[in-house]
Amino acid sequence: MRYGFVRERAGRYPVSVLCRTVGVSASGYYAWCERPESERTRENRRLVAEIREIHAGPRRCYGSPRVHEELVARGLGCSQGRVRRLMRREGIRARYKRRWRATTDSAHAEPVAPDLLARQFDVAKPDRVWMSDITYIWTDEGWEYLAVVLDACTRRVVGWAMDRTMDRGLVLAAAERAIRERRPGRELLHHSDRGRQYASADYRNLLSRHGMICSMTHKGDCWGNAMAESFFHSLKAECVSWMRYRTREEAREEVFRYIELFYNRTRRHSSLGYMSPEEFERRAEAA
Repeated sequence: MRYGFVRERAGRYPVSVLCRTVGVSASGYYAWCERPESERTRENRRLVAEIREIHAGPRRCYGSPRVHEELVARGLGCSQGRVRRLMRREGIRARYKRRWRATTDSAHAEPVAPDLLARQFDVAKPDRVWMSDITYIWTDEGWEYLAVVLDACTRRVVGWAMDRTMDRGLVLAAAERAIRERRPGRELLHHSDRGRQYASADYRNLLSRHGMICSMTHKGDCWGNAMAESFFHSLKAECVSWMRYRTREEAREEVFRYIELFYNRTRRHSSLGYMSPEEFERRAEAA
């Protein structure tokens, strides 16, 4: 590894300086250069090149499990442990998200629905259970709020909306978009937190008109809407936390690219067997 470090940088810095830096002799380095490269070393070099390409593609957010799945999909058989070791050696890491505040305002007098989902997140078919929640994104023009609706079976974002205010109009727009694009059957279970936006009469009436059943998390249950929270974790870690949005429009365009072009279509989801939501949905429909 030390000799490889020297060889990669030999064109930019003196070999003697590089050798002193990593604690090897220049004569040892030149002797190593003359020895034939092992097959294992050649394979590792090829793998590292593929790993860098994969990691750079999806917003530098893939850790070793998803990188390994992508390598296997490309026909490059190797163990996940080997990928993890190579990524650690090369300093290739997945991004992490910053800490964010909660957005739920449950201190209201609106009626609250019972928790009919009861953390039963394993759903056999698409458009049987939807999960909805709200988060916020900072721009130089102020806060921009995002509401999403996710399908519990495929983890697909089936509806979303953004606005500068966090009122019932935001969640209504996201739900109406999901209904318009998916046209689900009646008795779909719609699950959310106990926020006043979801408990409002307008939102409850929208669900009722389309035959949906309303469900809300128990008070103080931080895991009751875990699927939506997991999506927001991915959004913040892989997109929002690393960007500065000068305008609200920039934030909206970036969220569109993340949801519609990356997350739904290509992002490998660990709970879906490392398939994207779109691929998982196609297989579910075929089955």
